[in-house]
Amino acid sequence: MPIYQAIVLAIVQGLTEFLPISSTAHLWLVPWILNWQDPGLTFDVALHAGTLVAVLLYFWSYWLEMIKMVLGMSESKDGAPTTAGSMTLLGENRQLFWFLVIATIPGGIAGWLLERAADEKLRSPFIIGPALIIVGLLMLAGERLGSEDHNLGQVSLLDSIVVGVAQAFAVIPGVSRSGSTMTAGLFRRMNRETAARFSFLLSTPLIAGACLKKGLEIHHTGISADMRLPFVLGIIVSAVVGYAVIAVLIRYLERRTFTIFVVYRVMLGVILLAAGWGLRH
Repeated sequence: MPIYQAIVLAIVQGLTEFLPISSTAHLWLVPWILNWQDPGLTFDVALHAGTLVAVLLYFWSYWLEMIKMVLGMSESKDGAPTTAGSMTLLGENRQLFWFLVIATIPGGIAGWLLERAADEKLRSPFIIGPALIIVGLLMLAGERLGSEDHNLGQVSLLDSIVVGVAQAFAVIPGVSRSGSTMTAGLFRRMNRETAARFSFLLSTPLIAGACLKKGLEIHHTGISADMRLPFVLGIIVSAVVGYAVIAVLIRYLERRTFTIFVVYRVMLGVILLAAGWGLRH
């Protein structure tokens, strides 16, 4: 695999895994446009590993606080938090860890059962295009109809289940894991920043699971000599870009709306449908 292709695809992964515009669609679209060969399972593992590193590094303090809460280590003898962290990060939502566990189940099942079939049969402009448009319009509706007043401290079990079910639909190319979960969060009255944070926290175990599953598939064959440098670069570049995107997006959503992503999704979906129609005729 050429080094420049590895770097380009890693940048695409880092950008689109966390922006609500579908990494699957773009990782299919870029090689399709440029007539590149499929980089294969080995490089896919590298990209997943890189984005996993990014989300873990950015949200390590959240996971630490949740684990401390689960272990009963975040309270003093009188029941008061020992640090300001739990108050600041989680809003004293002591069930959030278990809510995330429950919310992961639908997406985990969908990914385990359907991911390979979706990769082989659904990567088409006639699937990806409509998925981009539909989720984009739902995102716009969530912006208009959601009350946007809930933070992480107010996320409930029902909120988590709804967002978790939405994440399961991300197995369809073009839907976007972050797009579907952030949209569901808006409908569940989360403010934009909270919808993004909850989406990223929820994505962590699924990205880790996908990385482990695909990693086991290449364990016996190993990494060929010509793929070692692209593999390392894929991890590093996607991690750096992914971390930057998470930070910028959360800051962006503190003051602005999802409108730019709605417009991008709809335009890209229309372009893909037109391109697919043109190729057929």
